[in-house]
Amino acid sequence: MDRETKGTLLVTLTALSSGAAIIVNRFFVLHIDPVIFTAVRALLIGLAFLVLSSSLEREKKRIPLYQLTVLGFIGGGLAFLLFFTGLRMTTGGRAAFIHKTLPVWASILAFLFLKERITKKQAVAIATALLGLAVMEHDNIPLDIKTGDLLTLSATVLWAIENTLAKYFMRAGETNWRVTFARMFFGSIFLFAVALLQRKLALLLALKPVEWFYLFISTLMLTFYVLTWYWGLRYINLSKASGILLLSPVISLILGVIFLGEEVFPMQLLGSALILAGCYVLGKTKSEVFTGGELP
Repeated sequence: MDRETKGTLLVTLTALSSGAAIIVNRFFVLHIDPVIFTAVRALLIGLAFLVLSSSLEREKKRIPLYQLTVLGFIGGGLAFLLFFTGLRMTTGGRAAFIHKTLPVWASILAFLFLKERITKKQAVAIATALLGLAVMEHDNIPLDIKTGDLLTLSATVLWAIENTLAKYFMRAGETNWRVTFARMFFGSIFLFAVALLQRKLALLLALKPVEWFYLFISTLMLTFYVLTWYWGLRYINLSKASGILLLSPVISLILGVIFLGEEVFPMQLLGSALILAGCYVLGKTKSEVFTGGELP
């Protein structure tokens, strides 16, 4: 299997897991502080990838660890803090829609700093998928901008920056295993520090057994997400990978109909068709850069 196909399949699995997680999380209604919840998951996943990064591809060129810490502090720490803060000041639907604009910011950064070639065909494909998202989520599009919306937008841009840096490090020779470790582990350190300052660490000891079980299931799902995402990003352009993630709301819609018996509305069908069409074309595009065409 060539690199392009492998990367595309891996990121498609990321989108599938993201869409499934939205449905699964409806069953796992957790009353856990989001900072504690995210910090624990990130720490467990970070430690798992520390083991993997220590045992796999040792011959790969290593980026100094202090440089990789920025991935955790930006993407795993500060971005989550801004997102959770903004979520308290806006609706979940608006925050989710803003978060799904990630391909826009990621593509801009990839074009400017990673020198990724974004063809007209790719641009039209991403635009078509985004139009489909807007059609599906038209009720959640924020027309009156609130402070919470700006905070969630800031978090989304930070995630785009983190993904740009991750792609840069992997292009420079770093492994996806070590990148994933840094993103999750150092992100957890940041969030635990925030929890300490907010005097929330005691909440960790108050978790009930059923909450630990739900936390474990959520951690497994997030592990699969970050595993496939950074592994796939290793092989294909960030602009292409981030666009494929727009498949997730379509997956959630399909699973909601199958397992929850949810009703489907015409606008959702139209939006889903546009997203599928855009992502199909996007999946057929080739990852190229200005400096030499095909990525190494």
